[in-house]
Amino acid sequence: MGARELDSAVVGHHIGGQPATGHGQRRQPVYNPATGAVAREVLLADAVDVDAAVAAAAAAFPGWAQTSPLRRARVMFRFLELMNRHRDDLARLITAEHGKVFSDAQGEVTRGIEIVEFACGIPQLLKGEYTEQVSTGIDNWTMRQPLGVVAGITPFNFPCMVPCWMFPVAIAAGNTFVLKPSPLDPSASVLMAELLREAGLPDGVFNVVQGDKDAVDALLAHADVKAVSFVGSTPVAHHIAQEAARHGKRVQALGGAKNHMVVMPDADLDQAVDALIGSAFGSAGERCMAISVAVLVGDVADQLVPRLVERTRALKIADGTQADAEMGPIVTAAARDRIRGCIDAGVRAGAQLLVDGRQLQVPGREGGFWLGGTLFDHVRPDMSIYQDEIFGPVLGCVRVPDFAAALQLVNDHAFGNGTACFTRDGHVAREFARRVQAGMVGINVPIPVPMAWHGFGGWKASLFGDMHAYGTEGVRFYTKQKSVMQRWPESTPKGAEFAMPTAK
Repeated sequence: MGARELDSAVVGHHIGGQPATGHGQRRQPVYNPATGAVAREVLLADAVDVDAAVAAAAAAFPGWAQTSPLRRARVMFRFLELMNRHRDDLARLITAEHGKVFSDAQGEVTRGIEIVEFACGIPQLLKGEYTEQVSTGIDNWTMRQPLGVVAGITPFNFPCMVPCWMFPVAIAAGNTFVLKPSPLDPSASVLMAELLREAGLPDGVFNVVQGDKDAVDALLAHADVKAVSFVGSTPVAHHIAQEAARHGKRVQALGGAKNHMVVMPDADLDQAVDALIGSAFGSAGERCMAISVAVLVGDVADQLVPRLVERTRALKIADGTQADAEMGPIVTAAARDRIRGCIDAGVRAGAQLLVDGRQLQVPGREGGFWLGGTLFDHVRPDMSIYQDEIFGPVLGCVRVPDFAAALQLVNDHAFGNGTACFTRDGHVAREFARRVQAGMVGINVPIPVPMAWHGFGGWKASLFGDMHAYGTEGVRFYTKQKSVMQRWPESTPKGAEFAMPTAK
């Protein structure tokens, strides 16, 4: 199989192992964000399409659940090889539809592949516990079994990696899966479905329904969907969690973020500047782990801010297919205009706008959805640009007098996704890691996304549900525990027992 190209004018569904045009008649344009041109269209599923996908998954579940974990792992190994072979094909799809630079798209695919690697170890991960002679003549063991049909609802900013947070672990654990990706960049989901089929995954185990809120609502209400995983904004995550719970489903809903990076006076300033520029403006800030607040402690602000201004102005913003591009366009015109509105609000509130990216244009790509890196200083906690998730290339600097004030600032924010502290002081680093109220913490690491075997997730309004994504948390989420107690007639005492059983 050679390189996969964008050769279809319409992106459809993948149901029961086959491409599908479905029942719904609605379509939505898919843009090339660098040019602003419509590149293709995507079908939008209705409830009938969702029913078909869930039915295919439900029909495939008994056979797949009975397949041994070792055989399921072998399918994952073949899928892993295909993902590696087609890494650049996936990355090209992502750059064409999302707009992020090609090297960043390659990195996204690599992080998704790492989770597939983790899922290949499912025979070890599903092992239960055993106690011989838990009571006289009785043995006790636990096992983990799949839930059934599970669904993933994923965002535009990581069209490969975030689905890979979900389906490899879910499928390896014996579930069948329905993916509802973002309609803004849908093509990567279809390519992954094709690769899974080529890897030998039985028809119906993995299904894709393209769509919008109608498809989401149908999945949430469907009686045969046992669990829902979601990544997106906090308001939608809250709604997903409430609706899933109302319908009796297990749910993990990862929401928004306002990630702070604390820079202490003793930090390596070269490293701190590099970290802030890369983490704030990489992928045009359209990352749930982007640093959007620089918390500058003491006199470090006067040293750091001028360097941030210089580096922000020097960003190489271009079509993501250019080898020297550092930042690409915003995903849609609507998103760009919303981010511009957030910058306007920051100016009105009195924050000092040091670098203004609102009027950026890229020669030869004037129709694209462009926005330059934007830098604010003297941001206050009462401002909307501090409180709200902007999800764009906007970095706000907040000045605080000391470490205690910095820690309090981070902990008082409604979001608790990720955070970082740059320092050479081991005591400060230890206290920050112990006391900060966030799910992922970096010490001199600006974007502390855990590796596949550790799991991903925030605290507070950044996560709804009890379990984080992927890793051993993912295995727990996509399985249910069963405890078995066993004894044989030869060791069973005679006569009825009316008291609560206890160990003897």
